[in-house]
Amino acid sequence: MPKITFIESNGTTHTVEAEPGMTLMETAVRNMVPGIDADCGGACACATCHVYVDPEWFEKVGERNEMEEDMLDFAFDVHENSRLSCQIKITDAHDGLVVRIPEKQF
Repeated sequence: MPKITFIESNGTTHTVEAEPGMTLMETAVRNMVPGIDADCGGACACATCHVYVDPEWFEKVGERNEMEEDMLDFAFDVHENSRLSCQIKITDAHDGLVVRIPEKQF
């Protein structure tokens, strides 16, 4: 199973195993990663699962779709590498993926 590393804004790291086919958000929630609120449960209807994808992984997680772009308008401190973790489906190719969690979620 792919291993994903979540880094909190304070630098605390959480490396967890992810099941292919699940989303990055589901993986965080299942492993109780702090800072991923996931208020809408993965429906791309909020921005409380916002993460920053490390640059070397950005191409591998794919591009944002229009709905995700709209929801990121509600996120805190959006960057070029911002994604909603509910929109990233885990595959074996994501083994080693590193994402950072913003200081706060809206």
